[in-house]
Amino acid sequence: MSEKIIITISREYGSGGRLVGKKLAQLLNIPFYDNELITLAAEKTGLSKDYFKDAESSSVGNILFSLSNLLPNNSPHEIYGLPLNEKIFLVQSQVIRDLAEKGSCVMIGRCADYILKDNPHCTNVFIHADMQDRIRRVVDVYELPANNVEYTIVRTDKRRANYYSYFTHQKWGQAENYELILNSSKIGIDNAAEVIKTYVLLKQQNQN
Repeated sequence: MSEKIIITISREYGSGGRLVGKKLAQLLNIPFYDNELITLAAEKTGLSKDYFKDAESSSVGNILFSLSNLLPNNSPHEIYGLPLNEKIFLVQSQVIRDLAEKGSCVMIGRCADYILKDNPHCTNVFIHADMQDRIRRVVDVYELPANNVEYTIVRTDKRRANYYSYFTHQKWGQAENYELILNSSKIGIDNAAEVIKTYVLLKQQNQN
């Protein structure tokens, strides 16, 4: 693989988007970043990883409250003087840009599609799935209780959409924000990864 490949994957909760991304990274033999983004961003600021873990699915109000409680006294000077709800986003954005500059990779969520929208090597993908498959995955894989699981899925998607809209001024899941939108219920996790791989390689050939 001679050219840099950067793939961002946005996903509905329970759609298997993370699994698609992990499989894709294995197929392309490139780094995979999901929770690793949390670790890097936490190290950069001194903030607790516990906050970063839930930031994408938290409401903006919760972000403000959490940051005001978790911001340590030894945070970098440039973190101060900004609205609280922007601190975490700016740090994560810099981590994402640094990793994209470093080399090929697959990144999951955290508005990476928007942050890297001007990167010529970047391909943005959105993964969704049928509700029954999402319910099954959340119960079986994430081991959430079956009671009210659909409500949990809808609420998590709403929070992700609100977070995305707040920081990007775009609509989460809207077709024009992505190059590929795939339904994992129709083709499965492995096939979704294969489709993305084929698309990216064909895209590179067309650009050469």
